[in-house]
Amino acid sequence: MHPAFSVIFLTTLIGAGQGLFLALYTGQVYNTFGVVGDAMSPQALYIAGTVIVTVLMGLGLFASFFHLGRPERAWRAATMWRTSWLAREVIVLPAFAGMAFVWGALHYLGIDPVIVTTGTVEIKLTLLVGLVAGVLAFLLYICTGMIYAAIKFIQEWATPLTIVNYTLLGLASGFSLAAALSAHYCSTLVDAYALWALVFTLLGFVSRMFALRRNGRLKYKSTACTAIGVRHPKITQISQGAMGGSFNTREFFHHKSLQFMQGIKVFFLIMAFIVPVTLVVIGWSNQFAVVLLAAALIQYVGLLAERWFFFAQANHPQNLYYQAT
Repeated sequence: MHPAFSVIFLTTLIGAGQGLFLALYTGQVYNTFGVVGDAMSPQALYIAGTVIVTVLMGLGLFASFFHLGRPERAWRAATMWRTSWLAREVIVLPAFAGMAFVWGALHYLGIDPVIVTTGTVEIKLTLLVGLVAGVLAFLLYICTGMIYAAIKFIQEWATPLTIVNYTLLGLASGFSLAAALSAHYCSTLVDAYALWALVFTLLGFVSRMFALRRNGRLKYKSTACTAIGVRHPKITQISQGAMGGSFNTREFFHHKSLQFMQGIKVFFLIMAFIVPVTLVVIGWSNQFAVVLLAAALIQYVGLLAERWFFFAQANHPQNLYYQAT
């Protein structure tokens, strides 16, 4: 497939935004139940984090409009929610962003009454609002991943690993960003965030390697024989029947060499996983916010390359015809 940068930015930006919010909410849960010492709730961290989440979600939405032929009709996509994962994403995305914003606004305004008390633990309003936003964040990961995993004829995408990778890589980038942010605010949550950033990054590396291994061993259901219904053991196509390019030749193939594809794969494995893990360990050990921020930014660059490779590696069956030039 031809990777569209608008979709690459959309999926990586909102994935990081979801991951960052889930990190912030995890911090609140830790503070509420006393998992992280007896530190006071880091309101400044929650508020600044919510601003970043809102910016990331807004930038993702803005990028998505460049992928639409008629952006003013984008809202109509939501009407197909019964059958389309894209429509469900269109609904869940603003719902999550809205609830995350409300969660941050409640912290900013100091509106956080106790809803119920269980023993010595006070369940406050922001904890319940954050729970709803957290559930929506996970639903959004599923919707985004299923947009591609549900396309059966593109075998590289049609696997549960697509959803797992979208979720783990989004969580990894979000928690890496949270680690840098918490170090900046000198929060006691930095240890928890750095630990989870390492866990999600390493799990993302393992799941991505499984996906690469699976895709490298695929046996395609569509072949030149099945395309024309001829059961001959050796069928060779030597022309696409046209001299010029077309929408099909531009949209469904990346037009890059095998060497370039291999280079991108090595690049994203290093930048999205190996370098961030190294920098998070260094930054965590020394409480260096700058190093943790560098880890988050480098990982995001790596994820841009990873997402480009994800789209480019997908082999559309139509290339059986148009690629033979």
